[in-house]
Amino acid sequence: MFRLARFLPAACAACVLAFSVSAQAADTLMMATTTSTQDSGLLEYLAPTFKQQTGIDLKWVAVGTGKALEIAKNCDADVLLVHAPAAEMEFVKAGHGVDRRQVMYNDFVIVGPANDPAGVKGKHIDEALKLILDKKAGFVSRGDQSGTHKAEQRLWRKCNITPDKDPMYLSAGQGMMATLNMAGEKKAYALTDRGTWISFADKQGDKNPLTILVQGDKALFNQYSVITVNPAQCPKVKKDLAKKFEDWWVAPATQQKIAAYTLKGKQLFFPNADK
Repeated sequence: MFRLARFLPAACAACVLAFSVSAQAADTLMMATTTSTQDSGLLEYLAPTFKQQTGIDLKWVAVGTGKALEIAKNCDADVLLVHAPAAEMEFVKAGHGVDRRQVMYNDFVIVGPANDPAGVKGKHIDEALKLILDKKAGFVSRGDQSGTHKAEQRLWRKCNITPDKDPMYLSAGQGMMATLNMAGEKKAYALTDRGTWISFADKQGDKNPLTILVQGDKALFNQYSVITVNPAQCPKVKKDLAKKFEDWWVAPATQQKIAAYTLKGKQLFFPNADK
């Protein structure tokens, strides 16, 4: 009896510890997202409020949207925050995701050297892309199947151009910040989302080798959405926490907080969950 009495407290302590660890794991949500949400600083800005208001610890991996969708297909994430609508709809249609909801947008811009060797400043996006290739001015693509890369490919197709055959078309195969750095080094052009551009320009300061040359075209609209990974295909998905995650992103208070996020007085994302 003496030995049993000594054993019970230790066993109970072990049970409490196991329950604590289990509860802690249950309140952690894994998100696969695009690099622009991290590079822009948006996630670091929103995550503490999300934890405070929901009790959920949000963890994430920031990759290109294509890779994020693959991570979700492999059941290695609970939710997605991405920006490639056509690929997202295909993902949901194939049964990999459920409850896709749009949450915010910004836009893409074409950046390049301040002296604009291709003469694209203020041009329509179609004309600008053709000029960049015709003038052999150089273009750096992310080349990583990210949302930005997919948008770029769509724009080239719209122009009936296959840029891959051009020796001045370079594929970085990296994130947006690395691609912008490469474009600066090569004195070339690139497509970037505005949020990451604002962060890049802030870090570069007066030494920024690039400037915005093409913007405002309707074809440059950039929508972000949240998606829950389908529990029917991935049984370990934390669907209750994922529901709270999606509800939180579209809530009016969160939408206002997204709108309030600025850098150097510039708004990076625009909420549109109610559209």
